[in-house]
This record gives sequence, C-alpha cells and structure tokens, in this order.
Amino acid sequence: MPYYKLGEVPHKRHTQFRKPDGGLYAEELFGEEGFSGVSSLLYHQFPPTRVTRVERYGDVCQKEWKQETHRHHHVQTKDITPGGDPITGRKLMFFNNDCTLSVVRPNETMNYFYRNAMGDELLFVHQGTGTLETTFGLLPYHEGDYLVIPRGTTWRVQPESDDQRFLVVEAFGGAIQPPKRYRNEFGQLLEHSPYCERDLRPPTELPQHTERGEFQVHVKVNGEVMTYVYDFHPLDVVGWDGYLYPYAFNISDFEPITGRVHQPPPVHQTFEGPNFVVCSFCPRKLDYHPLSVPVPYNHSNIDSDEVIYYVSGEFGSRRGIDISSFTLHPRGIAHGPHPGTVEKSLGAERTEELAVMVDTFRPLKLSADAEALDDANYPYSWLD
Repeated sequence: MPYYKLGEVPHKRHTQFRKPDGGLYAEELFGEEGFSGVSSLLYHQFPPTRVTRVERYGDVCQKEWKQETHRHHHVQTKDITPGGDPITGRKLMFFNNDCTLSVVRPNETMNYFYRNAMGDELLFVHQGTGTLETTFGLLPYHEGDYLVIPRGTTWRVQPESDDQRFLVVEAFGGAIQPPKRYRNEFGQLLEHSPYCERDLRPPTELPQHTERGEFQVHVKVNGEVMTYVYDFHPLDVVGWDGYLYPYAFNISDFEPITGRVHQPPPVHQTFEGPNFVVCSFCPRKLDYHPLSVPVPYNHSNIDSDEVIYYVSGEFGSRRGIDISSFTLHPRGIAHGPHPGTVEKSLGAERTEELAVMVDTFRPLKLSADAEALDDANYPYSWLD
C-alpha cells in the first residue's frame, strides 16, 4: 500500500514522543516478515503489552463435510438465519490450509474487539452500512466494499443498518494484496491496472480514546481463540505512519477489461492471496466481435478449485442461481454455460452481473454448514 500518515507522529522514528503531561507515548512496530516486510509505526497512549488477564476463549471449529463423490456444488445461503455478530455469526462454507470462505448475517453488535493473528481478512459487504473501527482509525463501509484487514489488526464492526450480510475470506501464510502484475517495482499500481490508488480508502479519522476500564480483545491464533483483557481502550493510538494498514475498495470502482472476444477470468482479478486469487465480475460491455459468444466457454479446472459468490444481477452462463449462492467447480471436471445460455447471449451488448470469485490452487474442503445448503441436483443441471 502507499505510504500514509494519520494523527501525530514524531519527526524521527524511535525517538522520544511526549504527551502533553510530559509522559512518553508507547511506540509499536506493526510489521510483516519480521523486520523485513511492509510495516507501520503506531504511537499508543498506553503500552500495548499492558495486559491484566489472559483466558482461553475456545477452539476454532472447522467441521468437514466428507465428500463421497467428486462433483460440482451449488450452496444456497440467501435464507440463512441471521445471528451472532460479525465474528461469532460466521457460517464456514469452504476451507483449506491457505484460506477459509464464510458468510455471516450478523444481528448482534460486538461488545469486544477482535484480532486475527493467523491471517489477513477480506470482508466483502454484500448488504449494510457501518464503520470498521481499528487501531488505525475509522473506516466507514457500505454495500460493495471490500474491507482488507491485515493480520494482527485490532478491530470491531459497528453496524448502522439492520440488514448486514458479508462474505469473509481469511488468508493464511501470506497477505491479501493487489496482484503483482498490476504493480511496478516500487509498488505503485500501473496504468493497465483496473483500479488505482485513488480508489483505495484508508482510515481518515483517528478518535482519541483514553478511557480506562476492562476491555476484551479476542485473539485468534494457533487454531484457538484467546481473550486478552486490558485496563485501557484498545484503540488508543494517537498517530501512525507506514505502508501497512486496513483499507476499503468498492467493487463499483473496478474497471472491467473487455475485448472483441470473450476475456478469460484473470482479467477480472482484484486481489491475490497465498495460493488463491479474488476476482470481481462487474457490470460491463460485452464482447464486440460480430461473431462473438459473450458467455464463458467450457473449461476444465485442472489446477484450481473455482468458487463464485453471486451478489446481484443475472449471471449469463447460469440458470437457477439466486443471490448469495455459491457455486464450487472443483478441479478435474469441466464446467461451462448451461444449456440455452449460449444462444440466449448472442447479440447481447452488456451484462449487469455482479459476483465475487475465489480460485484456489489447492483443493477446498466443504464444511458441515454447507451440507444443509447444498443443491444435490446441481451436477446434472447441464442436461437439456
């Protein structure tokens, strides 16, 4: 991410930075890959090491739905019952050692803070408005936002609307970031990138929290969740600067790449993670060759599992897919347009589809929650 500064920081790093009462602010290096990766320097009212109590909160549950057959899946999550908060209400759908994909329809507020020490998180806001409160400041969100949260960030969601729905992607073993082919050697987004730095929204407000009391931070680490209790407000940062921080990017700011004939999915890539990519299928002009076939051609996923989450509009190559549904097209078997969709697409000039795709380069497992939502007839939906 580009260099950014918010709040007050001293002129030179690792030097004395004093409060109005003469005491020292506590400096924290927040960085990846030890001292070699991207980082930011944060200045706290209280030392971030000041913990009054540590308790074990519980395990991270990843109950698998064992597959007897290798097949395509259609998982329908539109009508899942709202419940829990943005963390406790998550319904895990797919997972492997690199990532998890979950959905959540929270109807409770977070009376604690959260820190994922195991991986970056990508929250796609399908429905709802609110504010992501973080150690780096406030990040307002609305429908269509991707919220990119670096691992180790302390945060919570404060919803402003009643109906909230998120797609959540966790990344383990690496960062969620713009694809390398969109960036030059200095990290700047290139001219051919489908978005630029102007489209990225960092936190813009840094409230000054000096409250004392008892505050809980639930920390996910090593497959478990711990509760750390502090006697000060965890979001006590007065200033920070650096290259590592949460930000928002709205899917409507993605500029689709089109051509005379159908373009392959990599042109829709938005982010990359450890052994997976995230793509945005957005409303766009369709192929303009006089003999073009606008819907995707049949293809086999030889090296990857393909998950598509349907957000809105009509997905031209699919029939019977509602919003908030997932399709999983795993490696080794072909998939493509449903019968009738090819002829129907001929001559079409535009699509209003909106979907998020996650392609993983290692096999995905299905969760027990996905089993109850699975359409067992989907593998046969290509029959006339």
